[in-house]
Amino acid sequence: MSVLKPLAGLLCLCLAASAAHAQQAPDDAVTPYRPSVSSPAQLPVPGQLELELGGLHTRLDDDRRASLPYTVKLAFNETWGVLLGGEAFVSERDGGNGRNQGLGDTTIELKHAFLVSPATAFGVELGATVPTARKVIGSGKADYSVNGIYSQDLASVHMDSNLNVTRMGAADAGEGRVQTGASVSLSLPLDEHWGATGELSGTRRPGADSTAQVLFATTYSPTRRLAIDFGVARGLNRASPKWSFFSGFVMPLARLW
Repeated sequence: MSVLKPLAGLLCLCLAASAAHAQQAPDDAVTPYRPSVSSPAQLPVPGQLELELGGLHTRLDDDRRASLPYTVKLAFNETWGVLLGGEAFVSERDGGNGRNQGLGDTTIELKHAFLVSPATAFGVELGATVPTARKVIGSGKADYSVNGIYSQDLASVHMDSNLNVTRMGAADAGEGRVQTGASVSLSLPLDEHWGATGELSGTRRPGADSTAQVLFATTYSPTRRLAIDFGVARGLNRASPKWSFFSGFVMPLARLW
């Protein structure tokens, strides 16, 4: 059964919870990092613990993979924060082989934002991926990364561009351990509640095939405290998943201070 199906019930609960929370703190809007690969430079409202949860299904030739990616975000102030993320559940099938299921790897990041103006911001994320997944699902080794971010408002269009380097703990013979990645996303509001996002992203690593994909998503925000997304990504070469389908939401969990 697809991991996307349980999201329907969760979204209904989130709509009700968001409506109740909106009456208590109407100005504490969420700061979505999904659905794009690119992260914005900006942090969430300081002291507001936010949850991002979704379902993702990818296909590459005969391989199938479904997961529940999540991110928990907390900003200490407008310029410093932490992120904890990963995959709460993974189900994958490698061609004609059996299915592997379980918890995915876990990533923790320290984030710093440089707020130049209301329209311009830079950011940097320092991250480490802990091998919490079984080796048949993850690599079994820790990864370390740094991500540079540039965010800019261009009239009604918001742009996020990322450039990152990851030192991978495991690599096949003949492949390098250092992977570079780049992404650029553009998003714009369609009306008071609806928005659209488009993105181009990819990775490169010595000795391994480069990846590239294009992503399109629609977002719906019934309140400023809840964002729901639906989208699709298409691989642009054979090394990238042919199709990816996803949906998810962003909402506050608690106001800690």
